[in-house]
Amino acid sequence: MEITTMTHAMQLHAQIIKTGKNDENTPALSKLFTFSALSISGNLTYARSIYNSLHNPNSYFSNTMLRAYSRSPDPNQALLFFLALQQNQQQQDKFTYPFLLKSCSHLRAVHEGKQLHALVCKAGLQADCFIQNSLIHMYSSCGELDNATRVFDRMANRDVISWTSIINGYVDSDRSVEALHLFERMQDDGVAPNDATMVSILRACADSGAVSIGQRIHQIIERNKLDSRANVVTALIDMYAKCGCIENAQQLFDKIVAKDVFAWTAMIAALASHGQCKKAIDLFHQMQALNIPPDERTITGVLSACRNSGWVSEGYYFFNNMEKNFGIQPRIQHYGCMVDLLARTGRLDEAEAFIKRMPIEPDEVLWRMLIWACKIHGDTIRGEHLMNQQLLNMDSNDSGSYVLLGNVYASAGKWHEKARVRRLMTQRRKEKSPGCSMIEVNGIVHEFVAGDSGHPEAERIYRKLDDIAEKLWVEGYQPKLSEVLLDIKEDEKASQLWHHSEKLAVAFGLISTSPGTKILVVKNLRSCEDCHSTMKFISKIFQREIIIRDRIRFHHFKDGFCSCGDYW
Repeated sequence: MEITTMTHAMQLHAQIIKTGKNDENTPALSKLFTFSALSISGNLTYARSIYNSLHNPNSYFSNTMLRAYSRSPDPNQALLFFLALQQNQQQQDKFTYPFLLKSCSHLRAVHEGKQLHALVCKAGLQADCFIQNSLIHMYSSCGELDNATRVFDRMANRDVISWTSIINGYVDSDRSVEALHLFERMQDDGVAPNDATMVSILRACADSGAVSIGQRIHQIIERNKLDSRANVVTALIDMYAKCGCIENAQQLFDKIVAKDVFAWTAMIAALASHGQCKKAIDLFHQMQALNIPPDERTITGVLSACRNSGWVSEGYYFFNNMEKNFGIQPRIQHYGCMVDLLARTGRLDEAEAFIKRMPIEPDEVLWRMLIWACKIHGDTIRGEHLMNQQLLNMDSNDSGSYVLLGNVYASAGKWHEKARVRRLMTQRRKEKSPGCSMIEVNGIVHEFVAGDSGHPEAERIYRKLDDIAEKLWVEGYQPKLSEVLLDIKEDEKASQLWHHSEKLAVAFGLISTSPGTKILVVKNLRSCEDCHSTMKFISKIFQREIIIRDRIRFHHFKDGFCSCGDYW
């Protein structure tokens, strides 16, 4: 008997009660219970009432309740249900713990996850592959990658889910280069990837700019006939776009016969990040013409296009109509795009008023956007006021607010105040995240930080930097000493500027690739004004196209010009 609605399920339940067979051994009761608990058309509250009516529910009923709660809007109910099971001394089995660990993953409840791990060991289930995979996912989701790795390393038999979970954990933790190494180990072990593996490893390629590795992954995808999966194709579009190959991304997008919202969104975001903002908006209009409803990420891509072009009126239009036209309520990322758009165009009063009118609580990222714009537009009084009134009162483990305040003081020449901020960071144990740039050469991703001397080719890199400097001075290059936020001599400032991480990466690219080869560098911070100016000179002098992907967008440098039009 097929159950299709809750009305049908309740009618069946009434018949079961009339016959007096309302116990766990009745197949029909088990069927309607499963429908109530797990079906989209079901009713979890009704399923719980069925469970409570049973005199001695077996593990199937208990585990089904746990499974339903773990994927509900309130996964904490799974943990509360489990506590009730323990108090009633009901037996658990190997199917119990994965649902509980899934709930901990959703809740980021690592303390409870560790307690469950202890119970797993106490029950002698620590060698179960399904439980081990759930532990890896739980620890990774909770930001405890070291513990996830320990579980993974102790596994006797790893399946594709094990490898995918740990790879995904490394990607989520911004350790994409290590994720790429893990994928190589997976291949060496002869484990065939699935579509989820491909999506994770393509994210690693995208994050690190490893385009040649991404191209090899593309070949593996085609060999394994995974290129028909919508999620894989979308991940390929995203990978090519984030590796600077917007043409490849466009070709893949054009080949998709039935494009879903995710493919449209990936392409719109790709065009926006590459500064092809009119194309991004035109694509959005095409999507509308085909009656494909956008989601919140699509609108974020559209607003990013407006932000990256400084289109204030267009930004307001899309933002003000997103709820009316598409039923999408603005979220923090949409407000962030608008604040950044207003702030970067110099509308600081308007941006501040916009934040204060928000119906949701602004986070520190929004305030940082405005304060950074205050620094760029020379309004240090406003920047200092907002920093002291807003950011420093927020409870955050992030050092970014302190670094930004120090930069505001430094740009105003208030070196004593900047020193005070440094002391405060030390007292509160706030460590500054270093700027980092990555470049892939011959399938290997090389990472650089400012002043890096640990690279095997460091001597050649610095010689190349000297050569670049000589040529740039002849062309009229003048260092942007205002970008150095330390109270040091001018010659020391120039030296520090010259050793920024992306300059080191580009110098390495020049000595490691043949003439005419494009150079792609991925960095974790916004490009500074001096590096931006330098890249324009280098692209002209060495006749190289240089692509820099910073935290906000792409910069395509060619023949002394940048695709951003010096607006970023």
